[in-house]
Amino acid sequence: MNKEQASKKIESLIELLNQYGYEYYVLDNPTVPDSEYDQKLRELQQLEQDFPDLVMENSPTQRIGGAPLASFQKVTHNIPMLSLGNAFNEQDLRDFARRASNGTDQPISFVCELKIDGLAISLTYENGKFVRGATRGDGTIGEDITSNLKTIRSIPLSIKEEGTLEVRGEAYMPHKSFLALNEQREKNEEEPFANPRNAAAGSLRQLDPKIAAKRNLDIFLYGVGEWENSDLTSHSEHLARLKELGFKTNKEWKKCNTIEEVIDYVNYWTEHRNDLSYEIDGIVIKVDSLDQQDELGFTAKSPRWAIAYKFPAEEAMTTLRDIELSIGRTGVVTPTAILDPVRVAGTTVQRASLHNEDLIREQDIRIGDKVVIKKAGDIIPKVVRSVVEQRNGDEEGFHMPEECPACGNELVRLEEEVALRCINPNCPAQLMEGLIHFVSRNAMNIDGLGEKVIIQLFQENLVQTMADLYRLDKEELLQLERMAEKSVTNLLEAIEKSKENSLERLLFGLGIRFIGAKAAKTLAMEFETIENLQKATYEDILAIDEIGDKMADSIVQYFAEEKVTELLNSLRELGVQMEYKGPRKSEQATDSVFSGKTVVLTGKMEKFSRKEAKEIIESLGGTVTGSVSKKTDIVIAGEDAGSKLDKAEKLGIDVWSEQQLEDVVGK
Repeated sequence: MNKEQASKKIESLIELLNQYGYEYYVLDNPTVPDSEYDQKLRELQQLEQDFPDLVMENSPTQRIGGAPLASFQKVTHNIPMLSLGNAFNEQDLRDFARRASNGTDQPISFVCELKIDGLAISLTYENGKFVRGATRGDGTIGEDITSNLKTIRSIPLSIKEEGTLEVRGEAYMPHKSFLALNEQREKNEEEPFANPRNAAAGSLRQLDPKIAAKRNLDIFLYGVGEWENSDLTSHSEHLARLKELGFKTNKEWKKCNTIEEVIDYVNYWTEHRNDLSYEIDGIVIKVDSLDQQDELGFTAKSPRWAIAYKFPAEEAMTTLRDIELSIGRTGVVTPTAILDPVRVAGTTVQRASLHNEDLIREQDIRIGDKVVIKKAGDIIPKVVRSVVEQRNGDEEGFHMPEECPACGNELVRLEEEVALRCINPNCPAQLMEGLIHFVSRNAMNIDGLGEKVIIQLFQENLVQTMADLYRLDKEELLQLERMAEKSVTNLLEAIEKSKENSLERLLFGLGIRFIGAKAAKTLAMEFETIENLQKATYEDILAIDEIGDKMADSIVQYFAEEKVTELLNSLRELGVQMEYKGPRKSEQATDSVFSGKTVVLTGKMEKFSRKEAKEIIESLGGTVTGSVSKKTDIVIAGEDAGSKLDKAEKLGIDVWSEQQLEDVVGK
């Protein structure tokens, strides 16, 4: 066989084997026996061995996993992968439906989907080729796990779609794969995985793809992040189209026209969840219309057009042996139950939250009690109640101390708060927790400064404040246990590099009450420098979208503290960046044609990529959305623009050509 013949044969075998694989792994409906598939695969492998330069990226032989990686590269999601707000009962669902209906003029329909208990991932295709797979991470930055995701056979390596398509879904481990994996681990005298979700996440974060390939993972695709050439108008159309393209979607989704239908769907799957061959931990409810999704928009943390209903938590009974107190970085004293180990919702629990003294008193929880625990949202263990009828008289009551267990300062209860607080700004427990937060991934992101290292540095009196981190001395560090030359050098380089971070990381790292990573980014973009934010009034801050009254009040109070001014002065003198490094509002032309306008891009563009066009419009003060609605101001239409262009013309929206965008850029 010559090279030309081999090339044609390889192409035909790949097409045939990929079709067989789609039928087996996606449709669960194989059309040929395994022996037929295996024979064709061996034939392909032999041809690829004989003609190695003819190996194609979409060949099924490329799923077995390449060489081990040194580490995972970071990936920035062009469109953030936001988490969803939670609903825990029927009233929460009705409240969600009411809020959604109040936010739009048209009748609303919903799509209900099973909430798969796995690892959220993103798959990016360029002109039909699978080019990148990433974890959700913090929603903005994830990790590139392309090699591991290629081992999941229900993920197509190529699709028939031009342009950029980024789809989102949940990678999971079926029950069958989970049981087989744990059996093997027990034979190897390894610790078994606690539940399928942990097993799936652990498998996809293996640096050696060959390990992931052996774990038999699967995936359901449930949404779209970016779709360059889509003219679809609803989420249900997205699901149907993804299935047509060869993606594996969950067949159990349902479109509901009323909240009563939603509740019926939720009740059915609450009862039948154990009939499935995979784990689910709830139901996701989304507004179906993409226009209405745009109208409803987002809060700082989650979309207003979707919610996750969490199943009632599994409960278990055990003995409460002791109550420990911990001091958080804001001074709140939190009691934690120390329990006899017990299995709940797939994991072994030994500690559970008691929240505050009022809860302990109201529920008459005593040390030595038999207690019922559950996992709130199937994640955080908490004590539900004590089992009074099983008391034997040896149980002991619990009372919160009057003084902070870490510093001896008097504990206080602030107005309208149930929690006790230590308000000593020099409390060592608060200082240490604040340092741990300051160096964390979403804050200053200092590699090598984990919790154990911070505790060690604090106990050795090398750091007491955030500024002290930038004063660390190499010779002092080398005297510490487990601190070698290379690790100390790497640590000091990471600390030095963190000085260059943009303002939003510093703001989040400071630990201002109520200010999360998203709010910190909003504040940094608005005020641009720490000095501007320090001078801002309550009214200035409250005027910003997504910043509420509690947040504004907290910011003003924080910057009024003398010790905060001293800390910021020290950080500035040590070279820490105090400015926002992203696109600035002050650089956006206020008289730009895009200023304050909502813009939609549609069709194929020749002179700009979709990402470039979006960045240009945003830099000129505009907002780019994915679908056309009455709130849209401009539609920029490239070649083969479809239903979005039609809708814009019907609504009388200003339609631009790509040339008009280029003219604006030129000016």
